Amino acid sequence: MSEERDDLPLFSTPLPGLRTERSRPARPRAGTALNAAIEAWAAALTQAGRSPHTVKAFTADLRLLAQFIGGGQAVSAIGTHDLRRFLDWMLKGRRVPCSPKTYSRRVTSLKSFFRWLVNEGILAVDPAAPVPQQTVLSPLPEVLTDDDVKAILRAADRLRHADPPDARPEALFRLLLHTGIKKGECLALHVNHVELRSVEGPILYVRYGDVRKRYKERKLPLDPDWVPVFREYLAQHQPADQLFPWSPRRLEYILEDLGNLAGLEKHVSFDMCRWTSALRDYRSGSDRDHIRQKLGLSKIQWREIGTKLDRLAAEAG
Repeated sequence: MSEERDDLPLFSTPLPGLRTERSRPARPRAGTALNAAIEAWAAALTQAGRSPHTVKAFTADLRLLAQFIGGGQAVSAIGTHDLRRFLDWMLKGRRVPCSPKTYSRRVTSLKSFFRWLVNEGILAVDPAAPVPQQTVLSPLPEVLTDDDVKAILRAADRLRHADPPDARPEALFRLLLHTGIKKGECLALHVNHVELRSVEGPILYVRYGDVRKRYKERKLPLDPDWVPVFREYLAQHQPADQLFPWSPRRLEYILEDLGNLAGLEKHVSFDMCRWTSALRDYRSGSDRDHIRQKLGLSKIQWREIGTKLDRLAAEAG
C-alpha cells in the first residue's frame, strides 16, 4: 500500500458531519483561546486522516486541560508549570482514577497539541517539551508458536477428513491466521467479500457498514492454500450471505475445540490468532507499515502494537 493512501478507505464515501475545508475553524493565533485552538486542532487531525476514535480521545484529553486552567486562557499564556500542575492534579487532586495507560496517553495528547501549535508557527516555544513522556508496558498477549500452529492444522485436517467431514474449523483458523482480522470483522464478512478470480490472486475485502469506520476498510491477499479448504466449506455448509453464519460464541467454541483437539493448554481465540498473524509477518521481515495497514490500525494505535511486537519477537528469539 502506498504512503499516499495511508489510513484512507478503499471504498471512498464522504463521511457525514465532517468539516469541509470551507467550514474549518479559523487558524489559531498566539492569543487564541484554548477551547478554540482545540477545535482547530481537531479539524486538522481529521483532515490529516486520523481515525474518529483518535480525534475524540486526543481532544477529550485537551478539554480536560481546559477544564483545569480555563478554556478561555490564551494558548500563549500556558506554560510548562501549568501543564505540570495539570498532570499532578489528574493523579492526585481530581479524585478520579487515572491508570498509567490513561496518564501516558494524556501526556502524548498534550505533547501532540503543543507541538502542532509550534509547527504551525502559532507558538515560538513548546511548553510541553520539558514534560517527560511516560511509557507504559502493558502485559504481552499470548501467541501461538510455530509448533502450536502445526498441531492445530493437523487437528483441523482430521476434522476436514472425518466422517462426516467438516472443513469449517480449518477454513476459519487459516483465514484468521493469514489475514489477522478481528472477531468483529470476521463476523461482518459476507460470501461476496471473497474474490477468488482476481488477477492479483485470491482477495478478501474487509468492509464496514458504519461510515465512521470506513477508514478501516482494506483489501487483503489470501493464502492460496486456503482456497481449496474454503471451497469445501462452501459445499458443505452453503452459506447464503454471511460468510460464517453462526453466533460469536459458537465460532469461539470452534477455535477453543481446535486447540483442545491439538492438545494445547492455550485458550485459542480470535485475539490470539490476530496477534500470531501479526508476529509471523513481523518475524518474516514484512515492512512495519505494511503490517500496520494490514491490521487496519492508525499510526497512533500502532505505537503500542509495534512495541509489543518488538517485545514478542525478542522473547521468541
